[in-house]
Amino acid sequence: MSTATLPFRIGEPDIECRYPVIIGEDRVIGQAFRWHRDWLVVTAEGERNLRRPPKGTKGIDMAATFLAEEYAAGRVTAVALDQVRAEAPQPLHGPVPLLHPRMPANDRNVKGAHTAFAGLTEHHWRAVLHGFPGSDNPWYLQCELCPWSGVRYWSHHRGRNGQPPSAYRHDGGCIGEDRVRALIPAYQK
Repeated sequence: MSTATLPFRIGEPDIECRYPVIIGEDRVIGQAFRWHRDWLVVTAEGERNLRRPPKGTKGIDMAATFLAEEYAAGRVTAVALDQVRAEAPQPLHGPVPLLHPRMPANDRNVKGAHTAFAGLTEHHWRAVLHGFPGSDNPWYLQCELCPWSGVRYWSHHRGRNGQPPSAYRHDGGCIGEDRVRALIPAYQK
């Protein structure tokens, strides 16, 4: 069986930005996610790092195609989408660890985590799933000014080139740019 005869679709990601790759109506052949520019897949058989996609190829497409090929070859099994959703990580109701489980506990990462958590406090955000994942990895955060929660990246929250961060970080249904600027000194003009 070739991948041309095995249609798949990419489902909505969980709170760790792991995308289920679905065949049929509701069978998941694996999940794909990005970590420090590499794309990884997780199946019932374990985790595999596919590395970076070739130029011009989207990582999620590369990972989904890989999973479809592995399934067609009989190397991975499918599980029910409801099972994947039931096993998805949930926000913690209490303090989170300093570092994400994938982050090695070395001096550089610990220092970066302390800087990031201080920045979250200053900007009225709270980590609710896991510790600091690194600047360019998804981090599930909750706004302390409104009920919004979702994925953000620390590299998008901090200011760049000596400039303050954008008030846009509190977007959507938050309390409004003027009130955000008034409450958070880093956002003041």
